[in-house]
Amino acid sequence: MRKICVIGNSVAASRTEREAPLAGWGQYLKEFLGPDCDVRNYARDAMTLRGYYTQRFATLLTLVGHGDLVLIAFGNVEQRINQLNRYHGPREFKEYLRLYVEALRAEGAVPVLVTPTARCVFDVSGSPVDTHDGFQRLTLEAAAEFGCPVIDMTASTTQLLAELGPMRARGHFQWLDPGEHPAHPHGIIDATHYNHAGAREAARLVASGLAGLPGLPPGLVDIQSLVPGQMPPIQTEFTVQQPQLALTAQPEVAVAPAVTSPVLGELRGAGRKLTGTAPVGAEYVLFFEEGEYLGGTRTAEDGTWQWRRAVQWPGGRHKVTVIALAGNAVSTAAETEFEVIDRLEAPETAGPRGGARSGPRPRFSGKAGRGVEKVMVLERGRLIAEAPVADDGSWRVTHAHDWRPGTYTVEFVAVFSAIHSPPTRLELKVHGVPEDSWLHTSMSSRLPCGPGCEHYPALPSW
Repeated sequence: MRKICVIGNSVAASRTEREAPLAGWGQYLKEFLGPDCDVRNYARDAMTLRGYYTQRFATLLTLVGHGDLVLIAFGNVEQRINQLNRYHGPREFKEYLRLYVEALRAEGAVPVLVTPTARCVFDVSGSPVDTHDGFQRLTLEAAAEFGCPVIDMTASTTQLLAELGPMRARGHFQWLDPGEHPAHPHGIIDATHYNHAGAREAARLVASGLAGLPGLPPGLVDIQSLVPGQMPPIQTEFTVQQPQLALTAQPEVAVAPAVTSPVLGELRGAGRKLTGTAPVGAEYVLFFEEGEYLGGTRTAEDGTWQWRRAVQWPGGRHKVTVIALAGNAVSTAAETEFEVIDRLEAPETAGPRGGARSGPRPRFSGKAGRGVEKVMVLERGRLIAEAPVADDGSWRVTHAHDWRPGTYTVEFVAVFSAIHSPPTRLELKVHGVPEDSWLHTSMSSRLPCGPGCEHYPALPSW
C-alpha cells in the first residue's frame, strides 16, 4: 500500500458526524484514488506552516517511507497580517515550504505542494474575488524553485465558483440560514469551510490535479471516479417571488425589524454581515437598497437573524431597507446606514524620523486613516509588533526587545477588517555598542547577571 498523507489546516481536516455539515476535503480524497492507496489525513484546525513544522511534522517524518506522497496544503491562515502568531511574510512562507520539501525527500517521500482553496467571495459583477493576498503565487514560485509537483487548487476552485455563481456557490460551504440544520439553529455564515458536498468537490479537484502530475505512478487516481457532483440549487433568498412588492404593500405588522449590527453610521468591511431581530411571528427578512432586492434570510425561533450579502458591498455609503414577512403580511420597514471601506491608505510615521538614530529599543509612532484598527510593524518581512490606533488616528508602540546597532528597513501596515494598506517604509538607524567591540568581547569570560547587575557594570544602560 502506498501512503497518501495530507497535512494542512482546517479546510482539509477530516470531521466527525457531530461536526456536520462541516467537512474537509481530506476526508473524501480516498473516494477518487486507486485501491492500493492508503489515505491518511493529518490536517488540523488553525495550523500554519510554522505551527505544523514545530508541533507535528517530526511525527509525520517517522511515518512516511520511500514513494509515499505528502500533500502540503497551507496558505489559508498565514495571510492574516493582523495576527502576530499566524502571519507569514513571503520569505518565511517559502522558506518553510523548502524545509518541508527537503525533509520529506530525505525520507524518500514525494512532497506535493497545494495552493489554498478559494473562498466563497464575489464582487458586485459576480466574479470570484482572490482573498489570498499572493499566497497562491508564493506556492507556485516555491514549487518551481524546488522542482516540486504542485496542484493549483486556487485556480481550480476559483473556476468552480465562477461556474456556480454567487446564487449557488454557498451551497458548497458551511453557510446556512437559521433552521436549516439542527447544529446551527441561528444559522452560520462561513465562506471558507466546506459542507460535505463542497468537500467532495474539492477532493475531486485535488485528485484531478494529482492525475495531471507527471512522474507519479500509474493507477494512483481512479480516473473513472472523477465525475463532478450535482450542482447545488439556487439559494432560497434568490427564489423569493416578487420581493419588490414588499416595498409597496400596506404594512400589516406594525413592528419593524431591528438592526443590531451595523449601528448607524458604522464603518464596515466589504464582506461583513448584518444582524438583528424580527417582529414576533415573522419567518423571513428581506433586504433592499434604492428599491433593488439584495437578498433575504430566515429568522431563528427566537426572532434573531443574520445575513451576509452574496456579493461584496462596494466601497462608500449604503442605506439598506429591512422588511420582515409573516406569512403574506409585511412589516413596517426599518432602515440602517453604514459606510464600507474597501481600501486603506498607508499609515504615516512620526517617529523616529527617517534617517535619525534611535536607541536600542525603538519607539515608533504615527497617524492612520479613518477606520484603521491597528498598525502592524514588520522588519525584513517578519511581524514584530502591533500598535492599536486611538480615536484620533494616532498610534505608538515601543518594541519589547533591544536591537543590535545597525541600519534597518521597517514597514508599517494599516489594518481594518479583512483588508490592509500598502506598507510605509522607514530606514531606522539603531545606536549602540557594536557586537564586535572590545566592550563586549572583553567580558566574554563572564555570564551577565541581568539588567539589574550592580557588580561594576561595564556597558551603558539605555
